[in-house]
Amino acid sequence: MILLIKLLLAHLTGDFLLQPDAWVKAKETKKIRAYQLYLHVVIHFALVLLVVWDITFWKWALLLAGFHLIADIVKLYAQNDKTRRSWFFADQLMHLLLIYLVWLCCQKERFTFPGLTNEYILLIITFVYALTQPASTIIRLIISKWNPATGNNNDSLDNAGKYIGILERLFVFAFVITNNWEGIGFLLAAKSVFRFGDLKESKDRKLTEYVLIGTLLSFGISLLAGIIFLKLSVV
Repeated sequence: MILLIKLLLAHLTGDFLLQPDAWVKAKETKKIRAYQLYLHVVIHFALVLLVVWDITFWKWALLLAGFHLIADIVKLYAQNDKTRRSWFFADQLMHLLLIYLVWLCCQKERFTFPGLTNEYILLIITFVYALTQPASTIIRLIISKWNPATGNNNDSLDNAGKYIGILERLFVFAFVITNNWEGIGFLLAAKSVFRFGDLKESKDRKLTEYVLIGTLLSFGISLLAGIIFLKLSVV
């Protein structure tokens, strides 16, 4: 199991933390002519070797990198403005399926590296990170379908919504894994109170529905992550 967690952590880091938006746009514009595409794959290869910390794993790391390149190329040429969200999830599903298949072929617990051998700690790191940038990207892609017109509002801090979402997901995750479910209700109530004034003042039904969808998605992902973590940590 620990190898699977390491591969998932490497994937999440390479696909979200170490892939700037500028790279994504360059790949969508230039496709296979974009050097960012190949640099992205090289980073994935290096991350797998770094996280697994076993040079003999290089063949599997190369296989993962190669199929990652193929999956990304398929997505780049198959997607369009209307199917971008669908292909994002299809692409991620392909990557995760390959990671799972590689893990099935390599279920030997022979990868040891101080600090990354404790399965519980590694699970914590993986889930906490998954609830930050990856979860933000997923939620943004889902709710971008609606994107209500709210005018030019310069009263909001830069990226405030993004960081509020990250913090609330981490809080919910912490409440779930520590069995403090009442804290989730308190957090949801507190956010509702603070949001109520803005939504009431805007008198915009679309904005209200947009915020509600985003909030429920954020809480739902966090709850699911916490429940999955609890199941995996007792295996």
